Amino acid sequence: QVQLVESGGGLVQAGQSLRLSCAPSGRIFGINDMGWYRQAPGGQRELVAVISRGGTTTYADSVKGRFTISRDNAKNTVWLQMNSLKPGDTAIYYCKASSVLRGDIWGQGTQVTVPS
Repeated sequence: QVQLVESGGGLVQAGQSLRLSCAPSGRIFGINDMGWYRQAPGGQRELVAVISRGGTTTYADSVKGRFTISRDNAKNTVWLQMNSLKPGDTAIYYCKASSVLRGDIWGQGTQVTVPS
């Protein structure tokens, strides 16, 4: 079965940067929006950033000016460039792709830790 595979997570110090990537393990057609969500320990999963097939982006207020989402439609790959990381960014980050035929497809998550 097709899966989204995330990479790039890890532990970084506050103020540093990290870049996450996400790509399907197989062929997926009809992907529209792609996005990144995160879930802090004990918290709800929340939207971090989303990008449409045409490149329109939306960001959570907490990450505006620090994070940048981008995608390559030919590869169905989405990235999240995270700069000026803060302890509050510590969470499991999930990639999501929305497909008309398959519905929402989620990655398994990658841990981002920013110690205080």
